[in-house]
Amino acid sequence: MLFGMETGIIGGVLTLDPFEAKYGLTDLSKVAKANLSANIVSTLQAGCFAGALIASPVSDRWGRKPALLISAVFAFIGSMMQTGADGHLAALYVGRYVERNLSMLLHTLMRFRFITGLGVGAASMVNPLYISENAPRAIRGGLTGLYQLFIVFGVMLAFWINYGCLLHLSGKAQYIVPLSMQGLPAVLLFVCMSLCNESPRWLAKQDRWEAAKSTLSHVRNLPATHPYVENEFTEICAVIERERLLIGGASFWNLQKEMWTIAGNRKRAIISITLMICQQMTGTNAINYYAPQIFENLGINGNTTGLFATGVYGIVKTVACAVFLLIAADSLGRRRSLLWTSIAQGLAMFYIGLYVRIAPPVKGQPVPGAGYFALVCIFLFAGFFQFGWGPVCWIYVSEIPTARLRAQNVALAAATQWLFNFVVARAVPNMLATVGAHGYGTYLIFGCFCFSMFVFVWFFIPETKGMSLEKMDDLFGVTGLVEKKVEQGEIDIERVPETARLGSVTGSLRGGEQAEKEHGDVRVEKV
Repeated sequence: MLFGMETGIIGGVLTLDPFEAKYGLTDLSKVAKANLSANIVSTLQAGCFAGALIASPVSDRWGRKPALLISAVFAFIGSMMQTGADGHLAALYVGRYVERNLSMLLHTLMRFRFITGLGVGAASMVNPLYISENAPRAIRGGLTGLYQLFIVFGVMLAFWINYGCLLHLSGKAQYIVPLSMQGLPAVLLFVCMSLCNESPRWLAKQDRWEAAKSTLSHVRNLPATHPYVENEFTEICAVIERERLLIGGASFWNLQKEMWTIAGNRKRAIISITLMICQQMTGTNAINYYAPQIFENLGINGNTTGLFATGVYGIVKTVACAVFLLIAADSLGRRRSLLWTSIAQGLAMFYIGLYVRIAPPVKGQPVPGAGYFALVCIFLFAGFFQFGWGPVCWIYVSEIPTARLRAQNVALAAATQWLFNFVVARAVPNMLATVGAHGYGTYLIFGCFCFSMFVFVWFFIPETKGMSLEKMDDLFGVTGLVEKKVEQGEIDIERVPETARLGSVTGSLRGGEQAEKEHGDVRVEKV
């Protein structure tokens, strides 16, 4: 919700007359106004990019829970500083940079938005990581997908907060109240995480085996001696020891060597990066940030009507994501969800672009039938995105990495997401103003990206539905590499110390498989 509120509020605030008057946007040309709006929006992404990268070593050294608590503090401080900017754009830049020829109003506003971005970016990296490391395999997709559900729920709340403030408030309160509301999710994150446990897989990585097993038993709501807990704990231990056999040390450079020199790990890192690039190039955040302007381009006149349509768009996204998580996340699978929504999103974007090119809306005249269908395509696009590229990317990048590299892999994916989020946020206002009449080329560009994503998924994305996190090494060929090195004598298995729960390392390499054969799995209802 923190992610969604921060990204959704600003798009509506930028269109409010009191905000434009206070921050000097009223007398700017169309292109200059687009540039300044893009700067205000995109400074958050710059902070998020940095925050996602910083969060990786923090969460690896001190744990997932402390990292989330710290991110909540940064996000809250940045939000409150934005609220108190009172016309200073530099504050919005660094709680969103500084050009000497701009007034001090610009300078102050943009600083505080960057600080907020540090917290949002860190949370966006640690959150799906924490969920995937705690979730049972049978419902991991649905639980990790809840992260995306709360993103779109936050976006929806942001849209309706903007709309309500426009209707019922006046003067500076119209934009100060929405900006202050950005701090609410940060407070909720801090309070709720204070009551939660640490990740059992992080505890195991620190060789805190008893605490890891106790926490695993707690989150599964089963006794520590239950076969399901025994089986899962054996797999966790086996994977951690197998990874230590390959590289050994846990320094930053050892982990980078492990990520990029081992083919199975390298493939997973590249897939994670590419998925996040693709997610942003669907154009979803172009609509999230600039929905009022896009609806205006499609013939919706008036600030009130535009914000209302934006609010409905938020509802559609939230409902679609909830339906996907309830009926399809762990049944339809990751691969098929990405494939069909790639085509559906591309068709929706192409129709919008062709409509704007062939029969653009005329100001002051009623919207034709084709125009209303173009508006419907905006909402259809939102639904398609939530049935595939929205939740599935976060599910996939948080479940495929090996245990020792999970934080680095997810950090890389989250940072890539924010980098291309920045690219989209910075480019779209100029694209709408310059790429063809009414910006029709913008929609065609995003549509072409959507179609190309089908090809990428078809050839490079394997299915992971129903697999445990510890089985991902089998899927990407890392397990076979360890066994091959043992057979060739490159790894002396007798020199590796035994863990408290495993009879030997040889047993640990096959421990999960053997336990599963002996005990089987338990139904989700019992978990």
